[in-house]
This record gives sequence, structure tokens and C-alpha cells, in this order.
Amino acid sequence: MIKKAAPTKTGKVRVTFELPAEAAEKEVAVAGEFNAWEPTATPLSRLKKGTWKGTVTLDAGTSYAFRYVADGSRWFNDEAADDYVPNMIDGDNSVVNL
Repeated sequence: MIKKAAPTKTGKVRVTFELPAEAAEKEVAVAGEFNAWEPTATPLSRLKKGTWKGTVTLDAGTSYAFRYVADGSRWFNDEAADDYVPNMIDGDNSVVNL
């Protein structure tokens, strides 16, 4: 699930990524154009109820491709993404439009 806050006066949007507990066993992160596709740069936190959640601040009026990385090796898309674009490796990337 992706939640977007209203843009701030500075043109930024807080984007929250949330995944169910079964999305990863030990760890999950979001990697994308906003963090140079670094698979460990934006880890999600495990909440008490087991779900995974993390927030990033991005520029409004922009689209960003991203994917999740579970347990250090399994890349997957968000079913609630705004769009999908082909990637050069294994199919599509998720897209969030701000």
C-alpha cells in the first residue's frame, strides 16, 4: 500500500510504503530512482503487528520507479502502484506518481 500526504509549501510529498507481514521474513527495503536503486538505503521498519512500513520525502509533480527488496535478494513490485514501467532486468518496476 502507498499513502501520499499533501504536498508541502516547499513542493515535497511524504510517501509511506506499507507491506503485509508475509512480504519478508527478516527485512525489506524500498529501492528506486529516489535512492539510486540502493537495496539497503531505505529499509522499512517492522511494526508490532508484523507489517512493514517506511516513509520517504520526495518532490511533488514527479514520478519515481521503485521496487521492494525482501531479505536482501528478492525484488518485487507493489500491487498498489500508480503505474508500471518496463525495466531492463526482469520485467517491470512499480511507479509512484506525485
